[in-house]
Amino acid sequence: MAFTLPALPYATDALEPHIDKATMEIHHGKHHQAYVDNLNKAIAGTENESKSLEELVKNAGAISPAVRNNGGGHWNHSFFWEILTPNSAAPSGKLADAINSTFGSLDALHEKLSAAGATRFGSGWAWLIVKDGKLEVTSTANQDNPLMDVAEVKGTPILGIDVWEHAYYLKYQNKRPDYLKAIWSVINWAKVAEHYEKAI
Repeated sequence: MAFTLPALPYATDALEPHIDKATMEIHHGKHHQAYVDNLNKAIAGTENESKSLEELVKNAGAISPAVRNNGGGHWNHSFFWEILTPNSAAPSGKLADAINSTFGSLDALHEKLSAAGATRFGSGWAWLIVKDGKLEVTSTANQDNPLMDVAEVKGTPILGIDVWEHAYYLKYQNKRPDYLKAIWSVINWAKVAEHYEKAI
């Protein structure tokens, strides 16, 4: 079974003005599609053809760079679209309690996650993960993620922010911190809470 591009759970203009329609169309329809196409090419006729995306990602260190990069790109983006929403509401319940007890406040988490994204050299991702039952902020290069056996900090991602230039350059140019501030307005905290419940 070849991998396929998942549909966006909202219209391409739904996240405006924070993330513009043109960026969403190119990011989802071109960049993510390319990861899917290149992953399918890289696994065709190999033992990896029968493996799930999760299996490929978790064993990234033992597979080819093409499968690691494109498999990571497919997993990361599929995860990313789900944790964005035009109807963002503040976290509540267990997730809110965990954020407050770990970071002091939601604003403090935003600062820490934004710093992780802003200081990630080149392309990569900023993550909120669950590690040993606790929340932690980390970042990864390129299309790596904390599920991978090659990750410096391993854990279960519950929130990921794409800091590749293609995620923000049309609207924010070289001002990555402005993008990191804006994206906070469209985080799907209900979905993050779902991931958190599963992870603990």
